[in-house]
Amino acid sequence: MSTTADLVLALKKELKAAGMTYADLAERLGMAESSVKRMLAKGDMALSRIDAICRVLKLDFAELARRVADAQPLLAELTQAQEEAFVADVKLLLVAICVLSQWTQEQIVSTYRLTTAECTKYFARLDRIGVIELKPLNRYRLKLAKTFRWRPHGPVMDYFRSHALQDYFSGSFDGHGEGLVLAHGSISSSLAPSFVERMQRLAQDFSQQHLADQRLAPKDRSGYTLLFAMRSWEFEAFENLRR
Repeated sequence: MSTTADLVLALKKELKAAGMTYADLAERLGMAESSVKRMLAKGDMALSRIDAICRVLKLDFAELARRVADAQPLLAELTQAQEEAFVADVKLLLVAICVLSQWTQEQIVSTYRLTTAECTKYFARLDRIGVIELKPLNRYRLKLAKTFRWRPHGPVMDYFRSHALQDYFSGSFDGHGEGLVLAHGSISSSLAPSFVERMQRLAQDFSQQHLADQRLAPKDRSGYTLLFAMRSWEFEAFENLRR
């Protein structure tokens, strides 16, 4: 949620955009100009006073709060402690993954063995962590940047390597829209990073398509997991045969 200081800062910008001076505002509020200056400089005031200034500006308080929320920086990565919280509670991790896929609470509860109360609790935890901004009726706004990724050597990726990697690759990859490609070769070390950049761009294309297809009915969408990897590596059995 927005802090009072953020709201006051947004109000200052709105006053400037409206061409309204502190003297103008003071007159409309029935206050001394010095009091208005002190109030805005302090950056802390009662919500009732913020609401009064919004009325002067003919700006809805909810709209002001939305603008403040939209201006908040998006998370590109979580902290070590935040990721540890996810792997410590598999249900929280599940809800987080569903949120990353923009699932509604109704979809989560109807698909997994979670009660509405449990889902609401986990939504609240994700709001406190900063992954989402929780809205009325348990709707939410995702607060993660398009470049968001789990920490490369963090708890979530370690959990994935330990618990999910083998399960993922045990699949046949011959279903509709599935595929597994393995390529090996020796290329210029200077060109290797460019292939990683292409992988990142393709992952972003996948994420953007996911967002675009949210307008489709659930029956017209299927869940896919895209996984890329590239590293300087040799199969251990081969490495053991080296002279």
